[in-house]
Amino acid sequence: MQPEIISKYFTLTEEQQRRFDALGRLYEEWNAKINVVSRKDIDELYVRHVLHSLAIAKVCTFEAGAKVCDIGCGGGFPTIPLAILFPEVEFTAVDSIGKKITVVREVASALGLTNVTPINARIEAVKGEFDYVVSRAVTDMKTLKGWALPKLRTGQRGSLPNGMLVLKGGDLAEELAAARMRCDIHRISDLFEEEFFDTKQVIYARK
Repeated sequence: MQPEIISKYFTLTEEQQRRFDALGRLYEEWNAKINVVSRKDIDELYVRHVLHSLAIAKVCTFEAGAKVCDIGCGGGFPTIPLAILFPEVEFTAVDSIGKKITVVREVASALGLTNVTPINARIEAVKGEFDYVVSRAVTDMKTLKGWALPKLRTGQRGSLPNGMLVLKGGDLAEELAAARMRCDIHRISDLFEEEFFDTKQVIYARK
């Protein structure tokens, strides 16, 4: 595991570095109990999960007080890395699978993150509005758009107007056409040089 790869691309405080350093051990421990990261990926956690999540931060920086919802957060990606990077932003991590939310809750607690609210529910049942919705490999864009748009409020609480920031891989032409979305596609290979990111993108669609 290589936590130092995060500081290759981001300027971190000592507290942020401490928290990123702790992530590897925490996820190794939890993965032994609950398979939240594939066995082959756990050794590449910092590139394939942590740094991948932080590609969103290279596309949009969030203002203090912004509210961000992670739809289908799984074991905490992209929520946990983003919450470390943006300690003054409020993150709501939503997943319908209880054991995954348990991991998010326990990892956030172990790291001392007070800006993460884990919710075990379907997104349709979650109350409130958000400035941004983030997501990572959860469902197709048409479905995600249907979930996200009712939860987004207009405005701008970051470097981009409020909207969706979605981590996706592969050829998305058909999927985006079916979703009938106007969006910007940011190739992660333009942001990070690791080979893993060659086919991966951040999709941004404003509210």
